[in-house]
Amino acid sequence: MTTLTQARPLVGPAGPSQPPRRPGGARRFFARLPVRLLVLVIVAVEILPMIWMLLSSFKTQNEFVTGSVWALPTSWDFGNYVEAWVTGDFASNVRNSILATVPALFFLLLFGVAAGFALEVMVWKGRSTILLMFVAGIMIPGQMLLVPLFITYFNLGLTQTIWPLILTYIAMGLPLTVFMMAAYFRAIPREVFEAATIDGAGMIRSFWMIGLPMISNAILTIGLVQFFSIWNDLLVALTFVTNRDLATIQVGLLNFSGEYGAMQYGPLFAAICLNVFGTLAVFLFLSKKIMAGMASGALKG
Repeated sequence: MTTLTQARPLVGPAGPSQPPRRPGGARRFFARLPVRLLVLVIVAVEILPMIWMLLSSFKTQNEFVTGSVWALPTSWDFGNYVEAWVTGDFASNVRNSILATVPALFFLLLFGVAAGFALEVMVWKGRSTILLMFVAGIMIPGQMLLVPLFITYFNLGLTQTIWPLILTYIAMGLPLTVFMMAAYFRAIPREVFEAATIDGAGMIRSFWMIGLPMISNAILTIGLVQFFSIWNDLLVALTFVTNRDLATIQVGLLNFSGEYGAMQYGPLFAAICLNVFGTLAVFLFLSKKIMAGMASGALKG
């Protein structure tokens, strides 16, 4: 009797599995192509000027006058940075900007956070009217206040000090800070503060122990927004700074001119690079905190 045995096919070692192709891949690619090109154009518009500015900071005065605007520097000499920092007195301008920005930012955040807590968490008569007054203050152009403020500072004998800048920055930034802080406190459930009150915590303790930790990202976000606004200000500093020794960075950039008003382009571009890339480094370092702060104010807890 004959037994038929069916031969089994030989199975080799399994190779790497190929991922299944998704239908319509090319169609989706071309559908997203305009958006990608738009993003590429926006990135180019932001990046290319900074690259050009950085390369121009290494050029000599003769290269600016006789050479092409788009030509590369012939040598990578840091002499322009040394001249901007020492001869152009850029170091003093940085010191003055710090002296004007740090106190103004500290009191601005302190008063703004405290006012936002009082207007949103505490219950008292007339708080809605006060909040509307702060919102109305956002709509007042700051340029209208410069001349009256200058006269007031002059009569008080403050024009030869840094105090006009500090006080003006606090006054101009307070309406927006109060409004934003009130919005962030509104996103915190009221039951949190009610539970703290039941446990025996007063308003001051609730503010320091509960309110501040819960909006720390929001404080950092508003602080950075106000920091860039104060640090990059030119109009207020140019109006109230009557002493060249008190000039901030933005005012100091106007002083890079030689005889008969000839602009010293190399040191000027070097000073601009120090200012731009310094603030850009701060923003990139704290970018995650900024995004977290913006998201915390957009969600109701």
